Amino acid sequence: MQICGFNKTTLLDFPGHVAATVFTGCCNFRCPFCQNGDLVLHPARVPQLDEQEVLQLLTKRKGILTGVCVTGGEPTLQPDLADFLRKIKELGLLVKLDTNGYLPEVIEGLFRQGLLDYIAMDIKTSPEHYAAVAGLPGLQMDRIEKSAAFVQSCGLPYEFRTTVVRELHHSEDFLSIGRWLKGARAYFLQSYQESEGVISPVFSAYSKEELESFRSMLLPFIPNTSLRGVD
Repeated sequence: MQICGFNKTTLLDFPGHVAATVFTGCCNFRCPFCQNGDLVLHPARVPQLDEQEVLQLLTKRKGILTGVCVTGGEPTLQPDLADFLRKIKELGLLVKLDTNGYLPEVIEGLFRQGLLDYIAMDIKTSPEHYAAVAGLPGLQMDRIEKSAAFVQSCGLPYEFRTTVVRELHHSEDFLSIGRWLKGARAYFLQSYQESEGVISPVFSAYSKEELESFRSMLLPFIPNTSLRGVD
């Protein structure tokens, strides 16, 4: 496992649980607004943590933690992800996977092995503009749609979430997303946050009032639509 970061305690990353967060390196997208630029573009330059060291830390904190969030980068690119998640499960901890959904076969395989307890899938934008926002010319939208459909039907707790960027997202995008993901269990609009790690630091955020207007557009399609990371 290419582990590039570890947060020993979070109350935010895994809903309803005290969790640790494991950050993997590498990603198959190049979203220009990504805040983990080093993990995506230069994972080899980021100091890496030994897998056994991380597992030992999780073992020591079993009395405090109830779950582990595995995020990135894009975790499904890790060839030994299943083995790592199995070791976490053997500690009696729940697993939340954060994913961009571009490898539906990996997600389904992890599910069928009983290695997932919660899935959070990023929805970059409407299907019409996905390739541009994900920074991946030639993106195969059917892979994203297959993952989204599986996540909605697999029976696990899940969420979809979109980081909303003023220069990239507009009203029409959210109407399209609403029609696409109609009836989803939970959908979060996350406000874009500027940081030193952003791949292209040229973007800006919508106001809370503007985000609320997008939320209102989505409610007829996805009643459990909420804002996240908004003051």
